[in-house]
Amino acid sequence: MSELLDLELTGAPQNVRDLLLQFSPDKFERVQLTEEVIKLADTYISDKVVGKTSLEDCRHIALATINRVDVLASWNFKHIVNLDRIKGYNSVNYRLGYPMIEIRSPKELIHYED
Repeated sequence: MSELLDLELTGAPQNVRDLLLQFSPDKFERVQLTEEVIKLADTYISDKVVGKTSLEDCRHIALATINRVDVLASWNFKHIVNLDRIKGYNSVNYRLGYPMIEIRSPKELIHYED
């Protein structure tokens, strides 16, 4: 959880906001938008992984990277869950000494029973 997610959820439909209420608050960790996060996000932009209009997306990815999130899930297939973009984010991460980030669609994270 982060202030970025809080802002995004403000404009989301109520049923989307209610999804988080299905989980106990102790299942979430709150992470902060730090100068390190902002700098890494800006580097994704300056290295042209994505354009300037994707700054908020880059901040989500930088937050996840710096906080060593196991998997970042997103429905944004244009700027986030996109193989070329993922390679770009990880190229920057590798060059700067950050860990690689796993980025998947929520559908890929659903476990189906046989």
